Amino acid sequence: MTQPPITSLTNPRVKAAVRLRDRAERDLTGRTIVDGAREILRALDAGVHVEQAFLASELIRSPDGHAVADRLRHRPTTLEVSPAVLGRVAFGQRSDGVVAIVATPTATLGDVAPSDEPLIVVAEAIEKPGNLGAIIRTADGAGADLVIAADPRTDLFNPNAIRSSLGTIFVLPVIAASTAETLQWLAARSIRAVAAVVDAATTYTDADLRGPLAIVLGSEAGGLGDAWSNAPIERVGIPMHGVADSLNVSIAAAVLLYEARRQRA
Repeated sequence: MTQPPITSLTNPRVKAAVRLRDRAERDLTGRTIVDGAREILRALDAGVHVEQAFLASELIRSPDGHAVADRLRHRPTTLEVSPAVLGRVAFGQRSDGVVAIVATPTATLGDVAPSDEPLIVVAEAIEKPGNLGAIIRTADGAGADLVIAADPRTDLFNPNAIRSSLGTIFVLPVIAASTAETLQWLAARSIRAVAAVVDAATTYTDADLRGPLAIVLGSEAGGLGDAWSNAPIERVGIPMHGVADSLNVSIAAAVLLYEARRQRA
């Protein structure tokens, strides 16, 4: 990077990056925005291809920010930009002085080889990318093997999902699939499915969460879809002691995942 910093908001590469704020452009190009030093480091460590990077050196202050800059600075696709340009490219309010444009990972269920006793999360029809990212971060923390986004209503690598996952979306296998494909894949591998539902007869602490297991989570508004009605799924309850009848989907994921981890220990 020997050129002077880019200061124009109409620079073609800047405009191309800004267009990735829209899902249609992300879907069309197979690219997404990674905003934040920790997230970029995890993408790099996972071998994700960085197609373009933008650095505003005067904004880089954190150790992670300097680590990312050291790894990207001398690449021909890395551009030094002004703080104003970086602010335009960045998806969120915190960019750590660096933003990366990466090729979106495209793994499928056919690429996954689960362990003998996998712990899997199935998140169906999740609408909010922040919730999806939080589920992925929780799954990583609990040592889950895989997250399946079944019939997702947000794109898997939405920049907000990446940010909410703290970049763990690049480390943990995360696959988008239809609910039908998910059910077939679980059945073919004899993986039990357990879902938290309101008024279930069995409390989650009384359920057996050991062995090959998929924890299934429904959408924020509608819960699980009709396809699960006839599926062999075990229903468990999370006791609610206030006026609300359910937890946020990412919190429910945490409760069930860590109980499964406790039982396995």
